[in-house]
Amino acid sequence: AEPSLRSEWRWLSGHPKQLDLVHRSPLPEKTSKKEGKPESVTVRLQFHSLLPYQPYRIQSNRIAGGGSAHRTRSAMASLTLPPAPPNPRQDAIDLHKAFKGFGCDSTTVSNILSHRDSMQRGYIQQEYKTMYSEELSHRISSELSGNHKKALSLWILDPAGRDATVLKEALSAESLDLKAATDIICSRTPSQLQIMKQTYYAKFGTYLEHDISQQASGDHQKILLAYVGIPRYEGPEVDPTIVTHDAKDLYKAGEKKLGTDEKTFIRIFTERSWAHMAAVASAYRHMYDRSLQKVVKNETSGNFEVALLTILRCAENPAKYFAKVLRKSMKGLGTDDKTLVRVVVTRTEIDMQYIKAEYYKKYKKPLADAIHSETSGGYRTFLLSLVGSH
Repeated sequence: AEPSLRSEWRWLSGHPKQLDLVHRSPLPEKTSKKEGKPESVTVRLQFHSLLPYQPYRIQSNRIAGGGSAHRTRSAMASLTLPPAPPNPRQDAIDLHKAFKGFGCDSTTVSNILSHRDSMQRGYIQQEYKTMYSEELSHRISSELSGNHKKALSLWILDPAGRDATVLKEALSAESLDLKAATDIICSRTPSQLQIMKQTYYAKFGTYLEHDISQQASGDHQKILLAYVGIPRYEGPEVDPTIVTHDAKDLYKAGEKKLGTDEKTFIRIFTERSWAHMAAVASAYRHMYDRSLQKVVKNETSGNFEVALLTILRCAENPAKYFAKVLRKSMKGLGTDDKTLVRVVVTRTEIDMQYIKAEYYKKYKKPLADAIHSETSGGYRTFLLSLVGSH
């Protein structure tokens, strides 16, 4: 019989923050009760402060000319900035000099751009266009090549524009990559997705939902459309009654029945917050003695499974999820440079310090060392500048 649960939820301080779940259920009959009091089982969920996942607000607190911006970078970003506020006009001049003459001084280009945050890079691009009547992105594309060019071209975009660009390429028939599209969509917050959708339409003149409908299919299409379309709460609070109810519904939709009720999985995974889904995963393990991730693997397949697992893993520990994605991109024969670049440039200003810690914890090797062994030349230098050595 399913245990009757009464749960208490409370936030604890520290990094990463812990959600402390205290489940109270009757003791098994074979165990003697003391004074008739129920047993308390404590399960701690490790997942990070929600601060780094706010909607693309990864701006510098230092701007040209001194002073402070009203928004600050994530404390867990790996990006290193110059001690003194850089001058975007001088940066534009130095970049133009690096492009002039025979060949390109790619080292100078990388050294400048890899140590400027999103807002500063935006100022540099404005100055460059004003001074030289040319888009900096076009010059980078014409002067550099290979993975180095791809990495720098993505890096100079604003975060929402970068995600939109990656998605457009991933959802194009010529370069279809549904796994990359799933990774971007299912690892972003509702606020980020709303900004991304607006940027997508502004840049490409088509709705993201339209392109998803054209390229994805079946349950995979349904979950992606629901995930980009349904507003979700982004705060840390959860309702223990709904958590328990969702865990029961997932059990009935999967393990308890012959076949799988995919609609229930889609409904719960797309309507609930990350904090809620992390709590559901913990409750499921306590109630049924099984990992919800294993249930997803057993009950689903293909890109639908990838979407569910991405949502669940990002709910429980985003940094651990991205550490695993990075590991896969560098494991075995050859390197999946497209994935490596995508993760490094999109997480550098958000939570790369967390990712590095999770990578070392899991694989006993610094992320920087792994990248160093899998890349070379200016491409290697640029990625390592973003990731940092420590």
